[in-house]
Amino acid sequence: MSIPLGYYEHYKGPRYHVIGVARHSETEEEFVVYRTCYGDESLWVRPLSMFSELVETPEGKIPRFRFLDTQDAS
Repeated sequence: MSIPLGYYEHYKGPRYHVIGVARHSETEEEFVVYRTCYGDESLWVRPLSMFSELVETPEGKIPRFRFLDTQDAS
């Protein structure tokens, strides 16, 4: 599975810049590498399967992260 690189919005509101997909050296599980678009702009990783999943909200199931664009549009 792959995802487009670029800017995403978390279902709770914050924006993130996805800079790549990395593979765990022991398990080969794929992880999304992303940077916060706020605060200290820290670097994070999350399993690709979790990044891409749907989450349950009062409005129904929605993507955990919604793709916005390949360029920063803020």
